[in-house]
Amino acid sequence: MGFRLPAIRRASFTASKSAQAPKGCIAVYVGKTQKRFVIPISYLNQPSFHELLCQVEEEYGYDHPMGGLTILCSEDVFQHMTSRLSGQ
Repeated sequence: MGFRLPAIRRASFTASKSAQAPKGCIAVYVGKTQKRFVIPISYLNQPSFHELLCQVEEEYGYDHPMGGLTILCSEDVFQHMTSRLSGQ
């Protein structure tokens, strides 16, 4: 049984080759400064990451001018979560 992911807007900008995420990864923009992180797509199936996406959707929605997947939590929280996921 999979999780239903919240609706994610597609990026509204054209990325150059150097800005594209590698195969099997996705670029996300985190925090107020919109720092770009590239994470494995497999993180989207993790319950803790799914919970973060649901919290962000409830608090901020996904209608952001940047396009792409924007996660408006602190960079420290995001890095802590992804470091835990990479150790699994």
